[in-house]
Amino acid sequence: MTAPLNKDTPVIVLCGGQGTRIRDAAEHIPKPMLQIGGYPILWHIMRIYAAHGYRNFILALGYKSWVIKEYFLNYRAMTSDFALEFGAQASMRILDSREPPDWRIVFAETGEHTQTGRRVFLCQKYVETDEFMVTYGDGVADIDITRLHAFHRDHQRTATVTGVTPPGRFGSLVVDGPSVVAFNEHRHAGGGLVNGGFFVFNRAMFDVLGTAGDSMLETQPMNALVEADQLRMYRHTGFWEPMDTLREYQALNDLWQKGNAPWRVWE
Repeated sequence: MTAPLNKDTPVIVLCGGQGTRIRDAAEHIPKPMLQIGGYPILWHIMRIYAAHGYRNFILALGYKSWVIKEYFLNYRAMTSDFALEFGAQASMRILDSREPPDWRIVFAETGEHTQTGRRVFLCQKYVETDEFMVTYGDGVADIDITRLHAFHRDHQRTATVTGVTPPGRFGSLVVDGPSVVAFNEHRHAGGGLVNGGFFVFNRAMFDVLGTAGDSMLETQPMNALVEADQLRMYRHTGFWEPMDTLREYQALNDLWQKGNAPWRVWE
């Protein structure tokens, strides 16, 4: 009998970037804190995972990390109606019944200018399970995280990358069935498969990252996996959208406001 998936598997969310391509909207805050419908896109990403039972998060922080820490430290005040009474002893009383999510979050300082691969490596000390997940802090999808995890466990390789088919401006994947035979970062995909940013790794990935130094996750580490035949692709055919540009930021907010956000899988 196949053992059940370990829902304590941690999710490392890369939150260290500056969002230079969307500077008009993210000039004074980290990109993962850009809001969709009043909540940071980081919150939306975490809700996607939590909807499938994955509530153990490691936030790999960098640029303006305190903004992210402050949001979660003051989460009840940020998301609730409350009454504040001043006096000799000031007190706050929450007025609505909304409960905070039952998440466990590790806030890991990984450096302001560190590359993505190194950020993941620096989170190793907080990963206690045989597997772990990684995603970017700036993209949403209606992806089935449970099926992604099961796919990874079944093929028994070191890594799984999610392949999607958006506009061809991201790193392209060349595959032979489920096997990844080439990983070309930021090369025109020509309408083919690209890296969707939802990864699952075995702990052996930390050895790969350790030898790669301060490199992008999508370059030397991924190429090493390809050469060793240790990378497989999970195909996601549903909704996927990054928030790289002001146009995408506005489009995601428009979908949310119209009640037509496909990634809202938690309700």
